[in-house]
Amino acid sequence: MASPVLPQRFRNLLQPRRGLAIAEASLIGLVAALSAVLLKLGSGALGTWRVHTSHLLPPWIALPVVGALFGFMAGFLVERLAPEASGSGIPQVKASLANVPIKLSLRVACVKLVSALLAIGSGLTLGRQGPTVQVGAGLAAALSRLVPTSPDHRRQMIAAGAGAGLAAAFNAPIAGVLFIVEELLQDLSGITLGTAIIASFIGGVVSRLLGGGTLQLDLQATYSTNQNFSTFALIDIPFYLLLGILAGVFAAFFNRGLVYSIKLYRRLHISLPLRVALAGLFSGIVIAILPESFRDNTGLREFIIGANEPNEPNIPDAPLALLVFAAQFLLTLVAFGSGAPGGLFAPSLILGSCLGHLVGACQYYLLGESSITTFALAGMGAFFSGVSKVPITAIVIVFEMTTNFTLVLPLMICAVTSYLVAEKLVPGSLYDKLLKLNGIDIEQAKAPEGLLTRLTAREVMQSRVESLDADITIEEAIQAFSRSHHRGFPVVEESKLVGIVTQSDLLKVRELSLSHEQALREIMTPQPVSVTPKNTLSNVLYLLDRYQISRLPVVEGRRLIGIITRADIIRAEADHLNCKNPQTGPTPEPSYVVYQTRSPSVGRGRLLLPIANPETAVTLIKMAIAIARDRHYEIECVQTVIVPRYSSPSESEVRTTKSRRLLRQVEALGKKSKIPIHTQIRVAHDISQSILETVNERHIDIVLMGWKGSTSTPGRIFGNVVDTVIRQASCEVVLVKLGVSKEYKPKSLKSKLISASIREYVKTGKPPEFSSNTVILPTPHTPELKFNNWLVPMAGGPNAWLAIKLLPALVTLGKDSKIRLTRVFNTSEDKPDMKVLEEAIRQLIRNRKLQSTVIAEPIKSDSVSEGVINLANKEHYDVVIIGASREGLLQQAINGNIPEAIASGVESTVILVRGAVNR
Repeated sequence: MASPVLPQRFRNLLQPRRGLAIAEASLIGLVAALSAVLLKLGSGALGTWRVHTSHLLPPWIALPVVGALFGFMAGFLVERLAPEASGSGIPQVKASLANVPIKLSLRVACVKLVSALLAIGSGLTLGRQGPTVQVGAGLAAALSRLVPTSPDHRRQMIAAGAGAGLAAAFNAPIAGVLFIVEELLQDLSGITLGTAIIASFIGGVVSRLLGGGTLQLDLQATYSTNQNFSTFALIDIPFYLLLGILAGVFAAFFNRGLVYSIKLYRRLHISLPLRVALAGLFSGIVIAILPESFRDNTGLREFIIGANEPNEPNIPDAPLALLVFAAQFLLTLVAFGSGAPGGLFAPSLILGSCLGHLVGACQYYLLGESSITTFALAGMGAFFSGVSKVPITAIVIVFEMTTNFTLVLPLMICAVTSYLVAEKLVPGSLYDKLLKLNGIDIEQAKAPEGLLTRLTAREVMQSRVESLDADITIEEAIQAFSRSHHRGFPVVEESKLVGIVTQSDLLKVRELSLSHEQALREIMTPQPVSVTPKNTLSNVLYLLDRYQISRLPVVEGRRLIGIITRADIIRAEADHLNCKNPQTGPTPEPSYVVYQTRSPSVGRGRLLLPIANPETAVTLIKMAIAIARDRHYEIECVQTVIVPRYSSPSESEVRTTKSRRLLRQVEALGKKSKIPIHTQIRVAHDISQSILETVNERHIDIVLMGWKGSTSTPGRIFGNVVDTVIRQASCEVVLVKLGVSKEYKPKSLKSKLISASIREYVKTGKPPEFSSNTVILPTPHTPELKFNNWLVPMAGGPNAWLAIKLLPALVTLGKDSKIRLTRVFNTSEDKPDMKVLEEAIRQLIRNRKLQSTVIAEPIKSDSVSEGVINLANKEHYDVVIIGASREGLLQQAINGNIPEAIASGVESTVILVRGAVNR
C-alpha cells in the first residue's frame, strides 16, 4: 500500500493546494510557450525551404513531391508512435477533460509537435494553433503526473496547458483563458480561473519575447489607428450583419464538409500515412497551378487583410479574395479529413478574412468607400466564431492580435450573428461531432463523474478496520497474515496511523536477517499514502491508480478512522446504477426505539441477537450466552416491529406486550448466566435496517441470527434480511439454521413446570430458579436439539479460522462433544493437503477450555456441497459449522449456493460464519 515513488514529506508538500497550482501553472505556461515558438519557427523554416525549392525546381514537381513526402512522414509518426496526435488535437483535449480515457502525455506532445511541423511545412493548409493547444495540454498532463494531485487538480492543469498553448500561438493570453472557460472545461471556479490566467499570461508573454508572432500581420501601414467606428456606424452595420450571416452560413457548410471529408477518407481503407501523403500530393498540385502568391501563406494573408497595393492600399481585389476563399476552403477540407496533425484556427481566420474582404468590396462598389481591413478582421472573428462556436474567444483573439479598440463593436456584431446562424443550421460543437465519429460521446462520459465527485471517502469507507499494533512481534504479524485474506494491515500506535505492513514487507525479515521476536515497526513502511474523509471518490481512485494499490487508510489528523478500497467504490457505483433501494414509496426513516433495558456495561464487546421467531429464540439465546461467556461480551437483544412505509416509526402506535415478555425471558437467562443483557424494541420500516442501525449505534462486534436455510426470493442467497445484513454489517456475522433432532422427545412434565414458572415471572417480576440441566421450550412443537457431534469443513481463509475460534464456546452447549475437522478434496487428487487441518487442530489444542475430542479426516468428492451433505447425513452429525472462506465457500455463496445447498440438504443444525468486513 505504501508508495516508494516519493518520500511522505515531499508527497505532503505536493498535495493539491493553491500555492502548488500557481507554481505548476507558471511552469506549464513557460513550457507551452517554448513549444509554440519552436513549432512556429520550425514550420516557418520548412515553409521557406519549400517555397525556395519551388523556385529551383519546376513547381509542379517540387510542391507535390514535398507535400507527399512530408505528409507521409507526419502520418507515419502519428500512426506508429501516438495515434492520439492526429487531427486538430482540440477534440482529444476536450475528451480528456471530460474524463474520456484518451491519452495525453509527453510522448503525445512531442509527436504532435514534430508531426505538425512536418504537415504544415509540407504545404497543407492547416494551422499550428490547434496542435499547440494539444502540445500544451500534453506537457501539462506529463508534469501533473509527477505529483500525487487529485483528478480535479490534474484536469485544471491540463486546461491551463491548453489555454497557454493557445495564448502562445496567438499572443492572446485573454483569449486563452476564455477558450478554456467557453469551450474546454466550462468551469469558473477560482482555482481553475487563476491557473488559466497565470499559464496563459506567461505563455503569451514568453512567446512574444521569443518572437512567436501571431499570424505575422503587419497592419501598421495598412490600418489607420485614427479611424473611429462611431462616425460610420449606421452605414456599416447592415454590411457587418451581412458579413455575420455569410460567415455563419459558410461556417456551417465548412463544418459539414469536414465531417464528410473524414468519412470519405475512411471509405478508402488506406493507412494514415498514405492519407496524409495523398492530401499533401493533392495540395501541392493545386498550389502549383494557382498563382505564385499562394505558395507563401503569410504574404497571402497580409494581402487579403490589408489589400496592400503599393499605390492604392484601400482598393479591394474581389476576384483574388474569391479565389483564395475557394482554394482555402477546398484544400482545408482535403487536408483535415486525411487526419493530418494540424488545426482549423488559421484556416478559419483566413477564410473569414476573405469573406470580410468580399463584403468590404461590396460596400466599396456600392458606396464608393470602405475599410477593407476592418471588414477582413471582423470576418476573421465571424468565421472563427461560426466554426468553433466560441464567439467571445473569437472576438478577443482578433482584438488582442490588433490591439485596436475600434474593432470591438464590428467584431461583436459579426461574431454573434455568425454564431447564431451557424448554430441554427448545424447545432452543436464541431469538436463533439468529431469525437462522435470516433465513438466518443462527451455527455455520456460525464455521467459517472457526478457520483464520483459527489460522494466522499467518509460515505463509502469501512469504519471497522483490522489493524496491527506497532509493538507486536513480527511472528504475531505473520500469524495475522496467515489467518486473513488481507494483503496489508494499517499499523497504529494509540489509534494513530504510523505505518502500513504488506506481504512484501515480510520479505524484509529474511533480507535483513531479523528475528521473529522483533517489533513490527522494524519492517513496516512508515507514513503511508492516505486520504481524509472529505476526499471525493475521484480523488481516491486517482491515488489508488497512481500508486497501484488496492486500499487506502482514511485518517483525521493522524487518527485512523476507516479504510476504503476499489471494491467499496465499485459497490457504491453499482448501488447507484442499480438503484440501491428498489422499494417504491417514501424513503425509509430511521428506526425508533420504543422500549429498552440496560445492564451494567462490563463486557469487552457486544453480541447482537435479533429475535424474530419465538420458536427458535431460546436456542439462539443459549448460543449467544455461550459465545458471550467465552469472549466476556455483553448481549444486546433486539426485537423489531414493522410498520408500513407511509407511517413514521417515531409516530406509529404499536403493541409491544409479547415482545417485552420474550425479552424478559432473555433477561432471566442472562441473570442466571451472569451475562449482561441489554434489550430493546425498535419500530422500523425494514428489519435489516433496524439491525444495521443497532450495529452502528451500539458498536456491535458480532451478530448472531437465525436463518431458515433457504429462500424463495429471486436474486437472493440467504433471504431479504440476511442478505442485507451479511453484505453490509461491518462486524462478524453468525447465521444459524436449526435442524431437527434425530431423538425427538415430547415435552416432559418438567418442561411444562418450567414454562409455568416463566409465565409466573412475567406476572410477578420474580425470576424463576433453574437448574443447570433446565431447557426452556416456549412452544409445545419445539424439538430438543443436540449439540454433541460437530462437523467442521475447512477450506482455509479467515472465516474458517473464525469458526475454529467459536468452537470452544459453542461446544459447551452439548455433552462429551466430538469435533471432526474435514476438508473436501477432488477425487482426481492422489494425496490431500493436510496443512490446514493440522494447523486447525493445533489451534484447538491450545485452547485449554476445550474439553472435546478432536479428529481430522479429509473426504473425497467432486462437489464441496455434496461431500459435506453426504458425510453429515451418513454420520448423523448434530451441527455443521461452515467457516466460509474468500476463496471457497463464501465467495461461491455470492455466485452460487453452497451454504444454501448444505443447509437444505443437511437435516442437522448448520452454522455459517462470516468474519468482520475489512476490505
